[in-house]
Amino acid sequence: MNDSAALSPVGADDRIQSMDVLRGFALLGILLMNIEGMVGPLFASLSGVDPALTGADHTVDTLIYLFVQGKFFPLFSLLFGMGFAVILMRATDAGRPFFGTYLRRVLALLAIGLAHAWLVWSGDILVTYALLGLLMLLLFRRTPVSRLPKWGVAFVLLPCVLMLAGGLAGSMAQMQPDSAAEFQAAMDAQGDKIAALIEAERVAYGSGSYAEATAQRLRDFGVMMEMLPMFGAFILGLFLVGAWFARSGAVARPHEYARVLARLRWVVFPIGVLLTLVAWRLEPTMDFARMDARAMGAHAMQMLGGAMMMLGYLAWILRALQGSPFAGLLAWLAPAGRMALTHYLLQSLAMTWIFYGYGLGYFEQLPRAWQPLLVFAFFALQVAASHWWLARFRFGPAEWLWRWLTYGRRPPMRMG
Repeated sequence: MNDSAALSPVGADDRIQSMDVLRGFALLGILLMNIEGMVGPLFASLSGVDPALTGADHTVDTLIYLFVQGKFFPLFSLLFGMGFAVILMRATDAGRPFFGTYLRRVLALLAIGLAHAWLVWSGDILVTYALLGLLMLLLFRRTPVSRLPKWGVAFVLLPCVLMLAGGLAGSMAQMQPDSAAEFQAAMDAQGDKIAALIEAERVAYGSGSYAEATAQRLRDFGVMMEMLPMFGAFILGLFLVGAWFARSGAVARPHEYARVLARLRWVVFPIGVLLTLVAWRLEPTMDFARMDARAMGAHAMQMLGGAMMMLGYLAWILRALQGSPFAGLLAWLAPAGRMALTHYLLQSLAMTWIFYGYGLGYFEQLPRAWQPLLVFAFFALQVAASHWWLARFRFGPAEWLWRWLTYGRRPPMRMG
């Protein structure tokens, strides 16, 4: 039996609702994080708190930095790892092949991600997920459950350690008269490169044609891929931790892992908050022309603290779904989570159309303080649309296409 016939899309009755709720929650956080890089230049939004902002704009920017930035793409990454493990477990339980089906799945995601990054918004994460998904398939599909969190933590820590090492090396280089000028010249060149990129984005996205914006997206994509070796290890580690949550049963049966989840809520989460606060106090804004112990240490703490806070968010949501007064409210997010790919793409399409010059042209015109209000309003529409859509159709449009490309046959779309 070939594996295109071996596996089939997961039906609504077979889904793990907590994963759908978490995807819905992650969608909200992803847009809260991404909106700044859609209203204005993408690379300007990656530097943390904007020191030029004042008043309510500065307050909102700081709150997003502390509670959103670096917390929700890790949650999305964790969920990707969970999805990998769920498909693997279904194949194993059925005694059927997995490799070919999942290979087609990540290649289809790669194609969707490239179209998104090149044609819609260059802040895409799908290409990175697809490429790292290939590594998961090749290297970790047979990894024992007990080893997944160990590998995961090691990969998460690797870029943080490298940043600290790079920062220490940079500080030492600047202390040596022979190397200080040369080192600073290299840092200045890097800072000038990013500054020029931001100005090019401002022109292409703010007032350029669709063709000019597409050319800029291709340039942005190249720079993003240059960052993959460093940040890819971090995301791969989160995939592996997510795979543990699924394969161990912690996400499907959280009551069996009450002690682990309690530690995430009451120990890991507060440590993550502390690391994030220290990073904010040390260096709230990243300067691309700096690489010293203070700057790199702050960035490493922000990355690690964000991942730890994300695990706390996950644990609190799983706790709330176990009969708390918020369980019903959170359950409303599940349909949006079932259409996560559709909504992720729709967020980019809608926001770039509103703000880019070839659309309505409101680039850099929405104050920072107002951006979360737009996000909450748009996300509420997405949740409502999800309930309406899934009452009539089996899959979101992008999910339907993804399944078609994965399984080699067109799945039925309408209910009944």
